[in-house]
Amino acid sequence: MSNVYVVTGAGPVGWTVTEQLAEQGKKVRILTRSGTGPEHPLVERVKADVQDAAQVQGAFAGAVAVFHCVHGSAYTVDAWQAELPRAEQTVLAAAGEAGAVVVFPESLYSYSEPGHPMTEAGPRTAQGGKRGVRTQLLKARDASPTNTVSVVAGDFFGPRVRTSHAGERMVPAVLAGKRIWVIGSTSQPHSFTYVPDLAAAMIHAAQTPLLWNQVWHAPTLPAVTQRQLATAFTEAGGVESPKMVAVPGWALRALGAFSKDVRELAEMLYQFEKPFVMDSTPSQTALGLRPTPLPEAAAATVAWWRAQR
Repeated sequence: MSNVYVVTGAGPVGWTVTEQLAEQGKKVRILTRSGTGPEHPLVERVKADVQDAAQVQGAFAGAVAVFHCVHGSAYTVDAWQAELPRAEQTVLAAAGEAGAVVVFPESLYSYSEPGHPMTEAGPRTAQGGKRGVRTQLLKARDASPTNTVSVVAGDFFGPRVRTSHAGERMVPAVLAGKRIWVIGSTSQPHSFTYVPDLAAAMIHAAQTPLLWNQVWHAPTLPAVTQRQLATAFTEAGGVESPKMVAVPGWALRALGAFSKDVRELAEMLYQFEKPFVMDSTPSQTALGLRPTPLPEAAAATVAWWRAQR
């Protein structure tokens, strides 16, 4: 298979990128350890480990673009440090040999001045913990001879998004009329990105060489509070607004003394205790894309969760 688009990982981003490419009539090869992925005549599902250089090199044959959507096996700095740099270097080397551009979904973790609206030109020099890992990954991409594009997104929501503040922690509770527990604050503005909008931006960037070797922002709606986002889901689902309770930062930090998982979550409290806002206006102009209106995105999200029943 020549002129193929390769996707690594079948999480919400990798799966959505694969579906959108196939819908555009593109041949796609999706790589996972389990051989999973969307079922489509144009999608080839391949079992491969992105840590294995030989497997990756063979799987990248004929690739024109690689969408590297693999994340860490756990939400911990130890897992990220052990897995992500090695995987990215393996992918970059194989893609460079194949002559393919590598497109990365990226987070806001590396931004070192999150108290101000974050723009594409903002400093990305955060140090320590998971934030520092993201900073080093961006530096390594910039130093690589392989063409790359990094597309930054806020917290995810949308179909297939489970492990997210706006995923299984929120939407199923909304639909069931249960109490919702969130971290930080219910009233601080926060940027949430609809995954299909991120996928569309990644695909457009891959197909536009003028956008390569830069960092762009996925089209993202104006920041909303966690309460406003939950309200959008209640309106889409035709259900009553449930009670929402915020777990204060001091409580989460105290619990972190007894749980590594909670400590890893508490590291990100700065995103939810104060405004955490990204601006995607310049990228929307460069990409020629706009974010999906919130009512439409919320309706698609609710429909997917209801289908899981």
